[in-house]
Amino acid sequence: MSELIAPHGGKGLTICLLEGDELAEEKKKAEGLKKVEISPRVKGDLIMIGTGGFSPLTGFMTKADWKGVCEDFLLADGTFWPIPVTLDVSKADADEIKEGDEIALWDPKSDEIMATMKVTEKYEMTKEDKRWECEKVYMGEGTPTAEEFWKIAKEDHPGVQMVMNQKEVNLAGPVKVLSEAEYPTKYKGIYLRPAESRKIFEERGWKEIAAMQLRNPMHRSHEYLAKIAIEVCDGVFIHSLVGNLKPGDIPADVRVKCIDVLVKNYFVEDKVVQGGYPLDMRYAGPREALLHATFRQNYGCSRMIIGRDHAGVGDFYGMFEAQTIFDKIPCPSEPGKALLCTPLKIDWTFYCYKCDGMASLRTCPHDKSDRVLLSGTMLRKLLSEGGELPDHFGRDEVVAILREYYEGLTEKVEVKLHGAATGE
Repeated sequence: MSELIAPHGGKGLTICLLEGDELAEEKKKAEGLKKVEISPRVKGDLIMIGTGGFSPLTGFMTKADWKGVCEDFLLADGTFWPIPVTLDVSKADADEIKEGDEIALWDPKSDEIMATMKVTEKYEMTKEDKRWECEKVYMGEGTPTAEEFWKIAKEDHPGVQMVMNQKEVNLAGPVKVLSEAEYPTKYKGIYLRPAESRKIFEERGWKEIAAMQLRNPMHRSHEYLAKIAIEVCDGVFIHSLVGNLKPGDIPADVRVKCIDVLVKNYFVEDKVVQGGYPLDMRYAGPREALLHATFRQNYGCSRMIIGRDHAGVGDFYGMFEAQTIFDKIPCPSEPGKALLCTPLKIDWTFYCYKCDGMASLRTCPHDKSDRVLLSGTMLRKLLSEGGELPDHFGRDEVVAILREYYEGLTEKVEVKLHGAATGE
């Protein structure tokens, strides 16, 4: 009997990824089905549904699910869920599909059929519907009114742009997933299914595991957060996003190298597990922090490290809004339907010259001038412009890897600073 936290939803890991003869038969059948093109975001969502990472989801959301998630953080059956997981198609495609039809979900980049799906519902997504979703899911304390939000969101928020650019109709229904795409081979040893991470944790005898979300290379602040987690849990799961990011973010293979060298030189290695997952960032700040905790529960983690501006973009969210949102979400009483993975809330951390070490706003009494403020955005900006990093910003071994990456770039992407990156 496992002593790890139970998967979300009360149904165990809901695996929709086919294998063996069943996979071969479904692939053959898929060739004769209507092909529907999917976006990179949907591709990542499919893989997470397939491997049980999105348990208890077994397909794409109905209109009732979509509305309940946006408005109340709840699926139609009352299970907690923080962000819509939907499949958008063009009106032309939707007109050719009837409820009850089976379709093949096709990734144009790899020319691969990723899944089959039985369509149980079609529902239109008007411009007003999309705007409503954006205001519910993406609007935070940094832009407290809809008017302020829309002044800048259409140009500066990649998550909002993604939703507004979705096609006109959503399809709902269960899926059978046929592929994990390039992830098992491209990120061999890093990409993990939830069942695999759970097995590792059980073999190590861990019960309490903290997940660390990463989309930037690990700097000293990340290192400090991970070590705090190790002090209070059995171990830490450094779980990197290996799906798509926005322009200017550092690719997954470079980040993995940075984590490898950091763990080898500065951690007790048997207290750390490194993994990767295939989602695209949604940049939904507080809502995405909840999503991160939800699917980390499926990977076996009982805690989710939530620091400053988690999953944020620009100044759309309050500095610690991703922490306080955990105190406001519904807690369904029916077994398995509530979020069980709890936040490990940690204040803004930095290196302090007077403290002569890493500290946080809770532990350091000194002035801002005595601190090296650490942020992934600032790190990317300084390195992309060939600038010098302040002492104690990052470990030398990590900085060397990043400098090599930036020196090899032929095209530079401007990195914009915002309040959370500068300490304003």
